[in-house]
Amino acid sequence: MSSLLWQCAPLAELSTIQLYQALALRARVFVLEQQCLYLDPDGVDLRCWHLLGSDSGGGLLAYARLLPPLAKGPAHRLPEIGRVVTAPEARGAGQGRQLMQQALRECARLWPGQDLALSAQAHLQGFYTSLGFEPVSAVYDEDGIAHIDMQCKVR
Repeated sequence: MSSLLWQCAPLAELSTIQLYQALALRARVFVLEQQCLYLDPDGVDLRCWHLLGSDSGGGLLAYARLLPPLAKGPAHRLPEIGRVVTAPEARGAGQGRQLMQQALRECARLWPGQDLALSAQAHLQGFYTSLGFEPVSAVYDEDGIAHIDMQCKVR
């Protein structure tokens, strides 16, 4: 498993190339591969931190957006990890686990002492459980894919 080079920054600090890579990867996986037709640049990106995991050549292989409390409205009181994605060519090499471990470290740095939330695809519940998340909702449909809300308590 090769280690990725990490950058975590608010949107305004990303280069145009990094922004393009992030939006392209999200569209490639969420819109094309998973066939979810929705407006991915949803306005929330403007209030988030963006975690990018790149290879040594600058190719983006892993991405997540880190949402501060209330970024999606008053019902979202906890910081959230969202848009978790690895490039298809990078799957199976542990990049998803590296991405989530880095996301947890960045969230602890940005929002120390706060529990975290995420909306997980239901088939990945075991993966997120292995990282300390626990289900807090029933399974529900989001864009044609079964999801479950999960939270990670600060240890």
